[in-house]
Amino acid sequence: FIPVGGSTFQLDAQRTSVGSTQPFSKLTPCMEKTVVELSAGSRDEDPGTEHASFSEHSNDTKKQDEVAIKIIKELGAAGKPRLPSVPEASVPMDPKIVQTVSRTKAEAERAKKLREKGNASDDDKKSSPLDNRDEHCLDLDLLCSRLRSDQKTGLTSKQHAIHLEEFGPNELTPPAKQPWWVTLFSHMTGFFSLLLWLASIMSFIAFALDQSTNDNLILGAVLAVVVILTGLFSYYQDAKSEAIMDGFKNFLPEKCIVVRDGAEKEILAVNLVPGDLVKITNGSKIPADIRLVSSDSLKVNNSSLTGETEAQPRRVAPEKQGSQLLEARNVCFYGTLCVNGSGLGIVFATGDQTTIGTIAQIARKASEESAETPIRREIEHFIKIIAVVAVSLGLTFLAIGFGLGIPPLDNVIFAIGIIVANVPEGLLATVTVALTLTAQRMARKNVLVKNLESVETLGSTTVIASDKTGTLTQNVMTVQELWYNGAIVDAESARKQKFNDKGTGSDAFDLMKRCMALCTTATFKDGGEDKMTVDGYTRRDVSGDASEAAMINFVEPILRREGTGIMQERTDKPAVFKLPFNSTNKFMIHICDEMDEKGSESNERVSNERVLWMKGAPERIWSRCDTILIDGKVESKSAFAGMYEKALFSLLNKGERVLALCMKRLSDSRYQKDYEFKWSGEGGVDSNFEITGYTFLGLVALIDPPRPAVPQAIVSCQTAGIQVIMVTGDHPDTAEAIARMIGIIKAPTRRDIAARVGKQIYEIPEDHPDIGAKVVRGKDLAGMTDDDLDRLLDYDELVFARTSPADKLTIVKALQEKKFKRFNDGRPPKRVSHVVAVTGDGVNDSPALSQADIGVAMGIVGSDVAKDAADMILLNDNFASIVDGVEEGRLIFDNLKKSIVYSLTSNIPELSPFIAFIVLQIPLPLTTILILLIDLGTDLLPAISLAYEAKEADIMSKPPRNALTDRLVTRKLLAFAYGQIGVIQAVAGFITYFVVLNDYGFAPGDLIGASQLFIDFADDNSAGTFSPNPDDTLEATELSVNGNSITLTECRIKDSEVCHIPDEALKHAQTAFFTAIMVVQGANLLACRTRRLSVFQQGLRNTVLNVAIVQAFALGIFLAYVPPVNIIGTRPIRIVHWFPPMPFFMVILTYDEVRKWMIRQGDGKRINLVEEYTYY
Repeated sequence: FIPVGGSTFQLDAQRTSVGSTQPFSKLTPCMEKTVVELSAGSRDEDPGTEHASFSEHSNDTKKQDEVAIKIIKELGAAGKPRLPSVPEASVPMDPKIVQTVSRTKAEAERAKKLREKGNASDDDKKSSPLDNRDEHCLDLDLLCSRLRSDQKTGLTSKQHAIHLEEFGPNELTPPAKQPWWVTLFSHMTGFFSLLLWLASIMSFIAFALDQSTNDNLILGAVLAVVVILTGLFSYYQDAKSEAIMDGFKNFLPEKCIVVRDGAEKEILAVNLVPGDLVKITNGSKIPADIRLVSSDSLKVNNSSLTGETEAQPRRVAPEKQGSQLLEARNVCFYGTLCVNGSGLGIVFATGDQTTIGTIAQIARKASEESAETPIRREIEHFIKIIAVVAVSLGLTFLAIGFGLGIPPLDNVIFAIGIIVANVPEGLLATVTVALTLTAQRMARKNVLVKNLESVETLGSTTVIASDKTGTLTQNVMTVQELWYNGAIVDAESARKQKFNDKGTGSDAFDLMKRCMALCTTATFKDGGEDKMTVDGYTRRDVSGDASEAAMINFVEPILRREGTGIMQERTDKPAVFKLPFNSTNKFMIHICDEMDEKGSESNERVSNERVLWMKGAPERIWSRCDTILIDGKVESKSAFAGMYEKALFSLLNKGERVLALCMKRLSDSRYQKDYEFKWSGEGGVDSNFEITGYTFLGLVALIDPPRPAVPQAIVSCQTAGIQVIMVTGDHPDTAEAIARMIGIIKAPTRRDIAARVGKQIYEIPEDHPDIGAKVVRGKDLAGMTDDDLDRLLDYDELVFARTSPADKLTIVKALQEKKFKRFNDGRPPKRVSHVVAVTGDGVNDSPALSQADIGVAMGIVGSDVAKDAADMILLNDNFASIVDGVEEGRLIFDNLKKSIVYSLTSNIPELSPFIAFIVLQIPLPLTTILILLIDLGTDLLPAISLAYEAKEADIMSKPPRNALTDRLVTRKLLAFAYGQIGVIQAVAGFITYFVVLNDYGFAPGDLIGASQLFIDFADDNSAGTFSPNPDDTLEATELSVNGNSITLTECRIKDSEVCHIPDEALKHAQTAFFTAIMVVQGANLLACRTRRLSVFQQGLRNTVLNVAIVQAFALGIFLAYVPPVNIIGTRPIRIVHWFPPMPFFMVILTYDEVRKWMIRQGDGKRINLVEEYTYY
């Protein structure tokens, strides 16, 4: 026995030592088979070591032997384990491959190593639920005994009732849902909402204490309505997404056929129980986890579990003890699809106990443990800042007010005003609406956003870990290339050439086409071949093996052009003998009766001719051929062996699955019409027809091709600074090939370096300095420490292949926990904080989808478990839609910043009046009602309109934002909003306020300390005494109220109802202050449209914003000039009082344009101080 790459191989007894000179041909068939498949990238075995091609020396046994010895010595030197010596009598005569150590075992071993090091995570301390399953290893009789069933008659009705009571229905437990009222309550009690609730309650308390005015009642009611409406709106959006998700619930097959009481009967799949005997037919979904009792060429599509597109053959024999359930070939898994043959199996797990159920539970656990979204963290961070500022200022000025002797009730009311002035009440609605609008835009691009906040998360993404099958690729095997006449030809080119030749193409291609039509059993579903047209050809659904489906889809349009079709060909040339493909032979044979058909070597019509068509593994087909068809001539294959091997190596190195085609014309004289063909003996040696001497036609290379839009989408992601890595359950060769085709890998891998220097892959060290891209097997992760994995993730170009669900989860967690990125070029480590997006469609992707910061599932081919785990669903399965999502996510973050700057800027002109009122004791320039009208009236729609702002030109050329430094609200943002634009606005408001009061006879200098006089006069007008003539207010020079007096000046505006009347003049001034804020906020809105570009470069294409400006001014005019509305304290100010803030409108625009111009002048090399301190 010799260990090779984790597997152990038995050599022929003649070979007694590694140094033996016995030729490689003396290795037992299983050894030869495995080593050859190592080179061919076999999808049926996972040898575990990427050693190079033995097919290069297929005719040189000495060379093969040298390579084999080299491999064994290399593995031995590397410290690979060797089996203990086995007594001669115990050596089995029948050669077998000892089962490869399971991936689950490898994961357990890694956990053990981590435990020994003392740094095991909680997950590593536990074994996977799948580790303890052994139903695939048991003898059928023992399994039936355990399940209290019979492999021939199944359960009795009485046993079924008992099992149903014991195990429950066969259905996955849906994720726990909160009652609707709990969800609604949570939407109304976020931290921001609680702050508004507090202000509302305090306003109601203030009204209860002083009912002389309704201001506090109105304020409290409005704040409560704001919270309720935004909560209802947010709840409605979530409920709508959940309703769409409910439409996806079609995972469980409705009915299945079981053997009950010894007879077949159809039942609902939900009533299946462990022990039931289930009949499996071609095209049916597997209704539970089933151990096969019988199999007739049964194949299943496990792509949703393992990521492998190719159909997997099933067998009955028990698996090796300790092997992994997911790798078992005698099990059909719940939710997978039978694509070929039929079988009978006994159910051993239902519902949550199935493999899919177990994975779904892992996914839910990951979802519960996953962190909140980045935008939620940012909003919470912002709210905490605002809350601390608002409450601190409120309490501070409350204390100052008590110190100044302000009446307690008035003092509390003003404290509420300060809090209200600091809280941008409209921001909650702005964020909700902005996220909703983005979700609606994404919906138009076929992206369903389940969680509104996840849109921005995608924009913050730094790494996308994508599944391959069905996400990056089409999940459909396709003929990619062909090799015939000594050349590799692109499949589409070959088909077009055939069309252009009008049926006169090369003989080799004609015969390959016929072989693909006749030596296959796949058929189009529902008569699909009759629905095709020659020119309007589209791929049809096929019943049968994925490789055969690719072939018949490839040749059908060619046959249609010739006036026939797949089914017509099979009818005209019926098969008289069929040898199905199996894992031992690795080929299939069809012998067809081709009466009255033209031969390939003459133009005479031939009667009763029979042709043997054969397809299969290249090494098997090549070994049975003596000749090869080249340019219409039959030549000896030996002269073309080198050309064949070079072509085969080239195709395999691209990760393509390669099949070979050959044929033989059978003699009319020997094989009469009633001749009965028989295949018998090992390799067919006892068959009654020729098994060698065939003519080689060519090679067919198949692959699950990338989606057309994916390569450009990858480029867009990389341009945007987003790393895209592939995490797949498929074979490493295929994964690497697809990754290179779509641009995930560009730098050299170990394989590339080996090919370049003419060495084997294992001869290239893992830390070779030229390696720029890594292709890592899932089981290699098991031997890595956390530090090893962290260093692996320093590579920019990564592909993980043959990964289990646990592997994918480990990779995502490692990315999220990564703190530093190291470089090989001498640069110092860079601090990172990855936001990880995971894309996938299969059940095996669901734990990673849940763990990721944002999970993106496929809507068409995606499993329901994956959709449940994801935050976002691509309804068209187009990976390119993710780029749209990234752009929208970045745009919403930019636009939210703009909205916040716009909203916060007005806090200074709203807050400063209260500060002036407390400190300078001037009459209050702005009431809390007017503040509320600004935040929820004139500012609300403009703030929301910024969500409609188009992207700036460089949005997808910038790197992702650094979550550690580029926060939604930063010091620079606050400094810009509060310390720059906010101050200009406050100055504009105060100047307007003083101008109005001055026009009505109250000089600015006389207002300091006059607040109490204005309050007393408003409470009781009769308490005021005008001098010198108490009855002539227009000519008065002094006003006294309750012992306080103020000097009056000549009114510039002679209005007897306002001139020298403190309460009316103040209401005009307050209204003017309100309109001044509205005017300068118009300039601020235009300035906030861009963060870097000039507003003139951006243009005025935002229709919603243009409407919002009109709406804001219309609302201001309505509040000031409609008499019934004046009850809230507004007054119809003079037109002249609209002009004082106008110069500040221009000051703000000019200042911001100059600032942005200076930012744009930075060349990226020198420090730009303006950008450093003002770019938010």
